[in-house]
Amino acid sequence: MQVRRSRPAHIGLYVFTAIWLFVILPLSVAAAPYAAMVMDARTGEVLHSRNADTRLHPASLTKMMTLYVAFDAIRNGEITLDTKIRVSKKAAAEIPSKLGLKAGQRIALRYLIRASAIKSANDAATAIAEGISGSEAAFARRMTRTAKSLGMTRTTFKNAHGLTESGHLSTARDMTIMGRHLLYDFPQYYNIFSRRSTHAGITEVRNTNRRLLDAYRGADGIKTGYTRAAGFNLVASAERGNERVIATVFGGKSTASRNAKVAELLDLGFRRAPSNAPVRKPQRGEMVAEAAPTNGAAGKTIRVSGLVKTSLRPQARKGSETLLVAEVDTDAAVREAAETAETTLRESIDAVVAEAGAPQAQAPTTRPAARPQNLVLASTAPSEPITEQEVVTRLSTSGGRHWGINVGRYTSRYQAEKVLLRTALTEMSSLDGTLRKVVQSKRGFDANFLGMTRESADLACRRLQARNVTCFMVGPSS
Repeated sequence: MQVRRSRPAHIGLYVFTAIWLFVILPLSVAAAPYAAMVMDARTGEVLHSRNADTRLHPASLTKMMTLYVAFDAIRNGEITLDTKIRVSKKAAAEIPSKLGLKAGQRIALRYLIRASAIKSANDAATAIAEGISGSEAAFARRMTRTAKSLGMTRTTFKNAHGLTESGHLSTARDMTIMGRHLLYDFPQYYNIFSRRSTHAGITEVRNTNRRLLDAYRGADGIKTGYTRAAGFNLVASAERGNERVIATVFGGKSTASRNAKVAELLDLGFRRAPSNAPVRKPQRGEMVAEAAPTNGAAGKTIRVSGLVKTSLRPQARKGSETLLVAEVDTDAAVREAAETAETTLRESIDAVVAEAGAPQAQAPTTRPAARPQNLVLASTAPSEPITEQEVVTRLSTSGGRHWGINVGRYTSRYQAEKVLLRTALTEMSSLDGTLRKVVQSKRGFDANFLGMTRESADLACRRLQARNVTCFMVGPSS
């Protein structure tokens, strides 16, 4: 009698897994359209493109914009790296890749940024969106507006993580532009994309792009992405000597083939890019900022534009027949403006001193006419003892004026003072009455305006940012 042996149940699972990995998955990825672009990061010149304007699924390349908006919110003072964000049920329920956040947990923004940039964690990206705009939908609308302001004309975002969703589309060209803006608009954060691993608050995370970072000389970022609909995507940047190239691939068939293609494109870029080219940083269009959300509500949108749309020419003075045009010495003009400002300040102080009855330095003036002999003077006998009055010529930090703004860090005191003076002359209405101060540290010379209320500091920063001037608020020291 022949005994029939039963087949173990798990063999069927192995067969199904093998079919999925080697048949179904490659076929689904192969169906993803291919697109590519190579750009000289210094100039923005396109060195190679293929299907670069075809709208495709960006997958986790989306998180480049998520992080860009987060960096922008930090710069605008809407949030800080140490702000604790409460994780919602929606964020905690996102599918992998994920950090492993729990609903109700509070975690600092800096860790969510690390997890999104390095591990490409979907739960972290959603938490960032909700922490800044109150909801992921509101944040996605802000992402789309920001994309348009950066020149990404064929990109629409529907979420913060990049999982496939109807209408959530971008192009190889737009994502290359996105990578260039990350590099030049936020150089202080760019190094995060080259880290092989880092701690994200609750666990150590490893970079999804570490294979290319390790294999390609000069590679230092930026972001990988994969979904079945998108295929294997990557935006990569590399620097060799004075040259920097950005390459983008949509629709790779596997991690290995995608990395090989990106390396090939980077090589092509370095061959075609000139050895020496001027760095022309990308221009930002309309700046988009939102007030911090309150009680989970979406933030209020505030639009300010840094673009000069008209330049009105002043009318000639009466009696002038000839208009003389000469080259302007910027430094001389600044020095002249400084002397004028100092003279005005001196005159104001003299006026205060005169009112207080204190002696003041003689200045060459026209001698007044003598008083009439028959003028009857009021009695000079004091009705009460006269006390000496003190004239205060520096700002007081009382009354809540403990705030200030920082307009940059510079390598020399002269440079910082020069920027302070230029900024004060540019934005006199909101900086009038502030104290210009240069603070030296091991990292350089900070240019600060001090003696402001929180409201006036916030207003000044927003007005300066509208002029494309770097600015952040400085709070009272604890």
